Amino acid sequence: MTDNNRQKIVESVPQKGFFGHPKGLFTLFFTEFWERFSYYGMRAILVFYMYYEVSKGGLGLDETTALAIMSIYGSLVYMSGIIGGWLADRIFGTSKAVFYGGVLIMLGHIALAIPGSLAMFFVSMVLIVLGTGLLKPNVSSVVGEIYSPEDTRRDAGFSIFYMGINLGGFLAPLIVGTVGMKYNFHLGFGIAAVGMFFGLLVFIFTKKKNLGLAGTFVANPLAVDEKKKVYTRIGLGALIIAILVAVGIPTGLLTVDTFIALVGILGITIPIAYFTVMYRSPKTTDVERSRIIAYIPLFIASVMFWAIQEQGSTILANYADKRTQLDFMGIHISPAWFQSLNPLFIIFLAPVFAWMWVKMGERQPSVPQKFSLGLLFAGLSFIVILVPAYMGGTDSLVNPLWLVLSYFIVVLGELLLSPVGLSATTKLAPAAFSAQTMSLWFLSNAAAQAINAQIVKFYTPETEMTYFGVIGAAAIVLSIILFLLSPKIQGYMKGVR
Repeated sequence: MTDNNRQKIVESVPQKGFFGHPKGLFTLFFTEFWERFSYYGMRAILVFYMYYEVSKGGLGLDETTALAIMSIYGSLVYMSGIIGGWLADRIFGTSKAVFYGGVLIMLGHIALAIPGSLAMFFVSMVLIVLGTGLLKPNVSSVVGEIYSPEDTRRDAGFSIFYMGINLGGFLAPLIVGTVGMKYNFHLGFGIAAVGMFFGLLVFIFTKKKNLGLAGTFVANPLAVDEKKKVYTRIGLGALIIAILVAVGIPTGLLTVDTFIALVGILGITIPIAYFTVMYRSPKTTDVERSRIIAYIPLFIASVMFWAIQEQGSTILANYADKRTQLDFMGIHISPAWFQSLNPLFIIFLAPVFAWMWVKMGERQPSVPQKFSLGLLFAGLSFIVILVPAYMGGTDSLVNPLWLVLSYFIVVLGELLLSPVGLSATTKLAPAAFSAQTMSLWFLSNAAAQAINAQIVKFYTPETEMTYFGVIGAAAIVLSIILFLLSPKIQGYMKGVR
């Protein structure tokens, strides 16, 4: 996107009206709030739906398989951001991508809400994966568009936006989780579908007034003849995939294990390919190439962080269900409720961090330093969770406060890394790859969960201490290395703070 178009967008958006921020932040805040309500509501009960017995309303899958599928699901959700970012950058812009994505997500939750079979489950996966790929990276890109690059409110604005994400993530497990676990899984998924419907209503009815031209420019549009070629390739690609699936499943060539392995390979190779294409593109300037080099260690740190944080919906969800004392202080705790802890802490702490960055101004830690501290806290969150096993063994049920403490510590890291990473991505992105670079940021999460799908098989109550200890220690070592390299990385960022 050209600097001229960026200026037009900023001028078209009312710059006051939402907690001292551009009015468009209201639209994006509540659109993402409802999208996250639907996604985190579904996610809070999905792993239980997969491995609970059919007699309890579940699919009756093997527990380890369910944990691996959950990781792959999360990986594909973020990996699909490549498609969403590319379509926004080259064909229809970020605003339309957000709308189309919301429609697909809603349909995916409706498919889950229909009592059916494993086939309906996979249909819903495809719809939600594609829909989130369209919506998730592009709604964040629009947040970046409503601020000028020099606007000091930018990091604070992303922190407020991030609070909206987590407000939806907090309420969803309490509502959808309670209904799904206590009454009926499908009714819970239905509530998630209604949540996405509300998000679409907010976006449709407020975008014109609040967002102005934000999201309407296509950053690097295809020519007419190029579009025809692209549509043909997309059609052929979809046909080839359909044939491979139709042949692979009956013959036994395509199994859950081979699919997990394939996604694992893609999770690593796709980001490498993306970095290479952006770096070598003639549309990328020398300054932008330097910033891409600076972005690589931040990306690696992000992969390590999300590999720990995202186990909240897999390993720690299973830990809550099987290893935690759920009758505590006179109440029975639903294992789905623990999914609300992460966003609950963020809701309280995000305004504090936003205020802190504004207050510190130029004195705040650099982006690489914030990343290193975030990674340190992530490692400590896993070290903490192995303590009760060390003290009481792996046979007794664990006090739920240990799990609460682990979630709290990782949230400190998340607030140092995630909103800062979103903001840094919009500032370090090459102009010709603005939305696609945001997709690359979410690919760090995809790569992390693709790796998780491989390593969850090593988790058992017997290997619990080794599992948490090795991963936690690896994160702490990487955080120290990143902190030592921070001045060098900052130099490659060419003035971006």
